[in-house]
Amino acid sequence: MTEDLLVRPCQVSDAMVLRDVRLEALRDTPDAFGSTFDEASTWPAERWTTMASDWNFYLGYLEGRPAGMASGGWHEHYPGTHWLYGMYVTPSARGTGLADALVDAVSTWACAQGGDALYLHVTATVARARRFYERIGFVPTGEVTAMHRDSSLQLVTMVKYFAS
Repeated sequence: MTEDLLVRPCQVSDAMVLRDVRLEALRDTPDAFGSTFDEASTWPAERWTTMASDWNFYLGYLEGRPAGMASGGWHEHYPGTHWLYGMYVTPSARGTGLADALVDAVSTWACAQGGDALYLHVTATVARARRFYERIGFVPTGEVTAMHRDSSLQLVTMVKYFAS
């Protein structure tokens, strides 16, 4: 990671930064996320504050400006697994290493929680994201499911196992 890149856990004071990055993500790549811009843009400030304080978000900065986000969490249908959610890097920051650093932050969290792998869902139509995940070591599990908000969007489940 260069000096121009910073990834850090999201804090309560970052609620509106998280909102701005998330809304940008929903405008840029609407098929990649479980919520929509129209839905998220109506959420009250209290919801963003709760997300910033209670959810496991990481914010990425490039040259001091917010440029990405990712979240680590669990999946109720896959007990005992650790998941990467909400991954996004602004177009001008792609190729800088920020995406790798965000995934590394979530991977570090998963390892600290005792995880031996990190899972994710990537929308089949978002080829750029899938190529990125493959480049950094994620592989398809063979599972493909429909997105809950739009069953025409197929989610490919991928996993990256951590070195022992």
